Amino acid sequence: MTDQDKQSKPPKKSSTTPSEEHAPKRGNPLQWFVLLLLGFLSMLFLVSAWATNDIVSYSQLQQELEAGNIAKVTISGRQLVGEFKEPVQPVTTSTTEAQREAEIKPIKRFLCTLPLQAGEEWLQNLEANGVEIKAEDPAAYDDLFFFASLAGLVLIVLFVWTMLRRTRDQMMGGGMLGNVTKSPARRYDSEDQPVTFDDVAGLSGVKKDLEEIVLFLKDAEKFHRLGAEIPKGVLLMGPPGTGKTLLARAVAGEAGVPFFSINGSEFIQLFVGVGAGRVRDMFKTAQDNAPAILFIDEIDAVGRQRGAGLGGGHDEREQTLNQILSEMDGFSPTSTVIVLAATNRPDVLDPALLRPGRFDRHIMVDRPTIEGRQALFELHSMKVPITEDVDFVKLARATVGLTGADIRNLVNEAALWATRQDKDKVEMEDFEYARDKVLMGAKREEVLSDHEKEITAYHEAGHAVLAWLVPGSDLVHKVTIVPRGRALGVTQLVPEEDRYNLGQRDMLAQLTMALGGRTAEKMQFDEFSAGAENDLKRATALARRMVTRWGMSERLGPVAYGHDEEQPFLGREMAHEHRIFSERTAQVIDEEIAKILHSAADRAQRILTENRDKLKAVAEALLEKEILDTDEIETLIGPSVNSVEIPGGRGGLDVTTDVATSRAVRNNGTNEKS
Repeated sequence: MTDQDKQSKPPKKSSTTPSEEHAPKRGNPLQWFVLLLLGFLSMLFLVSAWATNDIVSYSQLQQELEAGNIAKVTISGRQLVGEFKEPVQPVTTSTTEAQREAEIKPIKRFLCTLPLQAGEEWLQNLEANGVEIKAEDPAAYDDLFFFASLAGLVLIVLFVWTMLRRTRDQMMGGGMLGNVTKSPARRYDSEDQPVTFDDVAGLSGVKKDLEEIVLFLKDAEKFHRLGAEIPKGVLLMGPPGTGKTLLARAVAGEAGVPFFSINGSEFIQLFVGVGAGRVRDMFKTAQDNAPAILFIDEIDAVGRQRGAGLGGGHDEREQTLNQILSEMDGFSPTSTVIVLAATNRPDVLDPALLRPGRFDRHIMVDRPTIEGRQALFELHSMKVPITEDVDFVKLARATVGLTGADIRNLVNEAALWATRQDKDKVEMEDFEYARDKVLMGAKREEVLSDHEKEITAYHEAGHAVLAWLVPGSDLVHKVTIVPRGRALGVTQLVPEEDRYNLGQRDMLAQLTMALGGRTAEKMQFDEFSAGAENDLKRATALARRMVTRWGMSERLGPVAYGHDEEQPFLGREMAHEHRIFSERTAQVIDEEIAKILHSAADRAQRILTENRDKLKAVAEALLEKEILDTDEIETLIGPSVNSVEIPGGRGGLDVTTDVATSRAVRNNGTNEKS
């Protein structure tokens, strides 16, 4: 479950430093500089606009001189400014009468540029016609440009000086750049939108672990009386979407204290030292508002191991991490500020961050159980009108491995589909549609040819028949040859219950079922297709784990040959590389993996050969209907061997698998297009 689990209005956010809300706003020197520059340019433009006169040609000027219509002139170099005795009409180049009438405007004052050939003879002609003549030195704009340049230089110096002064002041916590080192942590007050443990479903065990934190924040003296110290930091670990952020909000809501939230990536900035400054400000703000909760989401963005990776570490990130470690050490034993952090990559965190005295308590927030999934369906369906036939227990059993965020998305998809169907309430079939869409992907529009469709049908029939007949396999929920997501066909399996441990027999059954698709293709068409790529990849990965990690090879014995996973970074792995096994052992590992896979393929070949009539029946039914459910398959080939209790149970070696292996809802499909 994520922070969006509540479907109400988001809470109001307040600043991390409330005193800043009432601080006077300072002007930005850059804004003043730009305004002054624009004002100066505007003034130059207006001065040049006021000085403009109507321009006449030298030919027109000569004509008016011969007519005796020039009263006076002022000569400055080659520029001549004068005044006619009587206004004259300008010479126009317009071609239409309307344009000539629109452009006619008598000229009284004029400006003209004299040609180089005009000399003393032309001046004598002016005198002969009684024109008043004035002479001026050519206008020199050097002084104007000098003063303009000087003013611009002064403004630039003032701007740089102000910037340096503000930068110096920000080292003391103020100045124009002071906000850069201010913590961007967002504060959520419990009064805005209270989130409590009642809003978190499916995580009862985790809530019990966090109740101690709530009690400490409510009554710290009760713990101090006996000398007990509450953990300074609590690390929430788990897959994405399981509700880590919501749990942190719920702790703050239960205790009624301020909640400061920040993402780990918000510390990392371009300039070295900014992140450390933000850490100092964040912890200071939390201390000023104690008791409080400080939540750092995705802490692996800043808390990765130092000195890891090629070329060393990132100076800014490592300085920020060092500051976090220093601040957490600086907390007094009686401090009422609890640091909560969340990550889905605990393996990359620096060991100094996880030691006692910093993040003392590690809480695993895993995927919900069947009871938790049922509670999640009920929680997310509170505002969704549903019919009486909706069975949350059945939905919980059919959604093994889904997180709270997945279930919320599934409920929303069901509501969207019901809305598109113009229904007043969401029915069970809408939830089934949404479940198929979430687990198998949306239907694609591709139309397969008859031959491709037949290959896909036999491929999926091979998976389904083997899962139906091999003891230890999960139950077949649905088989389809309708292209969905990235697959051309899907065989969907659902276990009877949540499984956290698989035995060797169950793994061999999975391998047999995974190789059943290509085996069926070979039997029917005497060739393999590219549709088994994903099946082979999954089967090979499982077989390799059986041999190298779980000691399921008689030839190699109870020895772990897996690669060192304590170094998740390439650089550190290269620097500390050491051989775990010899080349001969590597060859034996490959031989044992091939032996297991060949054995599974032979087993699939034998079972499908013995039950070829059932394989053909399922394939033909798929070609006709495209989708088969459990009841239809049972009608075709009888009851499954896994639908009844098998004598001796599903025992085997006590092997704990990871999520990739134990997650029961799988899409065993044909598979990605080449």
